[in-house]
Amino acid sequence: MPERCPWCGTDPLYVAYHDDEWGVPVHDDRRLFELLILEGAQAGLSWITVLRKRETYREAFHGFDIARVAAMSEEEEAALMSNAGIVRNRLKIRGARKTANAVLDLQARHGSLDAFLWSFVDGQPRVNHWTSMSQVPTATPEAQAMSKALAHAGATFVGPTICYAFMQAAGLVDDHLAHCFTRHR
Repeated sequence: MPERCPWCGTDPLYVAYHDDEWGVPVHDDRRLFELLILEGAQAGLSWITVLRKRETYREAFHGFDIARVAAMSEEEEAALMSNAGIVRNRLKIRGARKTANAVLDLQARHGSLDAFLWSFVDGQPRVNHWTSMSQVPTATPEAQAMSKALAHAGATFVGPTICYAFMQAAGLVDDHLAHCFTRHR
């Protein structure tokens, strides 16, 4: 059995996410937007909770089509409050629309969400060499700068801790522990 980062435990969904997705560089704007929204939805919850709801999120938020989410009506937002397959938090649901509008603005100004987000790590993943989970930070200066820039653009649920978790998920940083078999992908 390969050695993994301990945070994923033994849940098959979590293990597959760890092995195949977490820390893999993402450059697709739609996928980056999805991760940003899901990390924000996770605030106050465990990631596995949101991961189990991901497919329903994809359905509810139009496959994370940025323009379609930006154009969601208040009625659509209200209807999502009855969808048990997502986190039913009015601020988080409305925040997805606000963040989509912010992303459209960032795309117009920077050419792509990818270019904007990856600029915080100079276009290259930051590879860390942690040997224990206690060494992994919850935020970094780059995450703080990203948080500030996203909030300034109008995005919500983008605090420094959420931004760092996003950076880990989208592969802007590689925080797999030194002994983890995925480090050598």
